[in-house]
Amino acid sequence: MACAVGPMKMKVKLSVTTLLVVCIGSTMLLGSPAAALPTSDDDTWSIVGYSPEDLSSHGKLMELFERWLSRHGKAYATLEEKLRRFEVFRDNLEHIDETNRKARSYWLGLNEFADLTHDEFKSSYLGLAQTQKQATSSSSDDGEAFRYEGVDAASLPKSVDWRKKGAVTGVKNQGQCGSCWAFSTVAAVEGINQIVTGNLTALSEQELIDCDTDGNNGCSGGLMDNAFSYIAHTGGLRTEEAYPYLMEEGTCHKRGHGGRSSESEKEQVVTISGYEDVPRNNEQALLKALAHQPVSVAIEASGRSFQFYAGGVFDGPCGTALDHGVAAVGYDHDSIIVKNSWGATWGEKGYIRMKRGTGKRHGLCGINKMASYPTKNN
Repeated sequence: MACAVGPMKMKVKLSVTTLLVVCIGSTMLLGSPAAALPTSDDDTWSIVGYSPEDLSSHGKLMELFERWLSRHGKAYATLEEKLRRFEVFRDNLEHIDETNRKARSYWLGLNEFADLTHDEFKSSYLGLAQTQKQATSSSSDDGEAFRYEGVDAASLPKSVDWRKKGAVTGVKNQGQCGSCWAFSTVAAVEGINQIVTGNLTALSEQELIDCDTDGNNGCSGGLMDNAFSYIAHTGGLRTEEAYPYLMEEGTCHKRGHGGRSSESEKEQVVTISGYEDVPRNNEQALLKALAHQPVSVAIEASGRSFQFYAGGVFDGPCGTALDHGVAAVGYDHDSIIVKNSWGATWGEKGYIRMKRGTGKRHGLCGINKMASYPTKNN
């Protein structure tokens, strides 16, 4: 998947005064202070990345942009590029503030993606590749039944959080590579491995990107079920330490044939027995599976509000055209807890709480449409 905005080699220091002179013709200001924010103290504005004072004048807005650049270590190669990115930043902030001024259960913030247009963001940070088979299937390639079918829904715990149970590794960052499918797969495998063995081991997304080419396409997208099948049929997945992430496609390093680490490290693998799909469009089935292990899920994450999610229970807007792979790692009365792969500065330290019980069979952002999980016997 092509990167819309690459690294800049030449840094140009451009003062706020210079920007004011060049952009004097642009005077659009933003709206009133946000009403949907979590608290009313000073910490509120650190969460969303701006305050009402920042919206009071064009000069204040440009000062905010300079602070944002410094906070995220960003620089641009030319004056023209910086001015263009300022206009994108301002347009994104207008959307963020307009959304926050509505009475909603979530809020948006100025994260590291604030200088990207929405099209640039979508082209760089998604990466689910649906096929007709995946869109219509409801069971695993091994023909196994849904093992949690017989679980009594009334007996399910009111809330589950696999992070608190020690089955979730730290939030990772896919970068500008459409490898979300690999991160979703790995999170689910890390989870079931810890549940069965008691050991939480960070596993390699890069091995899947480089080596799993049967139906998956590295940074150009893939499917979690294909990746589960690869792990089950090739004897397991190596650790992240032995096969570290590059944020780009690399050459597959076969086990026992030289590569990035010692032979002892290279042969450390985590195995699974297979995988199963959760019955489609069935929130109760998803909760049954999630009560027993982390689950790979697909969602539509291309909505503009998803790009800038900063906290709360997200309830849209979004559709059901699946384009992003993530991992459900728990639920509570109101939401499903989802681990993303855009780094810990996005959302709630890398997570998003997605509203459940919407009454829609597909679930919010299609989260009920394509869920699956790995199985492990020992």
